[in-house]
Amino acid sequence: MDNTKKTPPLLLALTPVLFLVFLLFSNVLIFSDNASYGPNQIALILTAALGTVIAVRLGHTWEEVLKGIVKSINSAMAAILILLMIGALAGTWMLSGVVPAMIYYGLDILNPTIFLFAAALVSAIVSLATGSSWSTAATIGVALIGIGRALGIDDGVVAGAVISGAYFGDKMSPLSDTTNLAPAMAGTDLFTHIRYMVYTTAPSFLITLLIFFIWGFTIDGNGSVDAVNQTQQMISAKFHMTPWLFLVPATVIFFIVRRMAALPAIFIGTLLGGVFALVFQPDIVKEIGGSNDLTGSYKAIVTAMFTEINFTTGVASVDKLLNASGMQGMLSTIWLILCAMIFGGVLEMSGMLKKIAESIIRLARSTGSLIAATAGTCFVFNATASDQYIAIVVPGRMFRSTFKERGLAPENLSRTLEDSGTVTSVLIPWNTCGAYQSSVLGVATGEYFMYCFFNLISPLMTMAYGFFNVRIRKLNKNDIVVNKSEE
Repeated sequence: MDNTKKTPPLLLALTPVLFLVFLLFSNVLIFSDNASYGPNQIALILTAALGTVIAVRLGHTWEEVLKGIVKSINSAMAAILILLMIGALAGTWMLSGVVPAMIYYGLDILNPTIFLFAAALVSAIVSLATGSSWSTAATIGVALIGIGRALGIDDGVVAGAVISGAYFGDKMSPLSDTTNLAPAMAGTDLFTHIRYMVYTTAPSFLITLLIFFIWGFTIDGNGSVDAVNQTQQMISAKFHMTPWLFLVPATVIFFIVRRMAALPAIFIGTLLGGVFALVFQPDIVKEIGGSNDLTGSYKAIVTAMFTEINFTTGVASVDKLLNASGMQGMLSTIWLILCAMIFGGVLEMSGMLKKIAESIIRLARSTGSLIAATAGTCFVFNATASDQYIAIVVPGRMFRSTFKERGLAPENLSRTLEDSGTVTSVLIPWNTCGAYQSSVLGVATGEYFMYCFFNLISPLMTMAYGFFNVRIRKLNKNDIVVNKSEE
């Protein structure tokens, strides 16, 4: 039996990708907003099956395909565990009144005119401090979505502002995993990478803030005062409001800033939410658990952690704010991630993703086209491998020698990886980041992606710098000697 592995031709490598695009487009037409709750998962499985057939025809065995799938899924397990715990955290934070308090007090200081600008800026500050766009969305982001609804601002626009700010902070924070990963793949150090990112990231975010600031003046705030007052009245009637509730998110942010891993920090926040529910919301605990004794309290907290809880105030718009889905609400997202990683695993192990990327490199003749090719490859990997880490690691490995051969300093590559690989992941519904943000914020990717101005501008900015030769650092002879000695 011939065990020789064949290299797939480009058209064959593109076949599963084109088939997936066709299925996803069909799902949007047929299932509309429900496409991500089953149809897209099936599309990914069908495409993975097609990829498996091609892989076998290329000489790979089923065991090799399965190993690639398991390896791919394993890379997403940390994200899946965090998603489950975020679901539990959302439940206990609703039960304890933490999220309602964020909305209640946030309505006192934010008005429609400055809200979008403030949402992006606050999200950026929190994400910069924590190094995590995911934690920012799960804490501040959820509250801002609720405040935006109360102010009558579209969920998609608010989510765009939150995500824009969160990904700015994520990119620029030395605590961020992608901010550490990109320079490691490119061959530069962390703080050189961060300093070099300022050149493209700062203008991109300033443009984003300007857009949201100007947009604020187009929002009609008339009538929002009554809606805000009504929302605050309904929340305070249902929950006991006190600033002490902010100790819970503050504790989580403190632990993350102190570089505690996200999963244990979120778990601590979940438990604190349950404790604060017992202290500050005994009536709510009784409503959910049936009593305030030990059994009832345990039942209320566990129920909030694993399944949906809803509170009725008599006002539909307020009721929409006061619900959480627990771990159960994350299962559809986890299903999507698993299917995406199956698809990505098949294409990566079979060499089809590598073939697509290598074909792009051949088109890159100038510095600008090389940077554009790198950015495009990152986006392709985000869309096909469905994971931002793969979209940084694989292109980083592939383009590292090419950048060096052309006399370009590695920070050019690391900046491009972040400007394109990190930020575009959230724009794709079946990517782990897109699925996560959509699930946590409760806003479909298709509703928010066009408002993620920072995420859309960043790759264009880095490509513009390349084509116009702006802040493109060249290797000098000493750099080349050092690099050769390291090989």
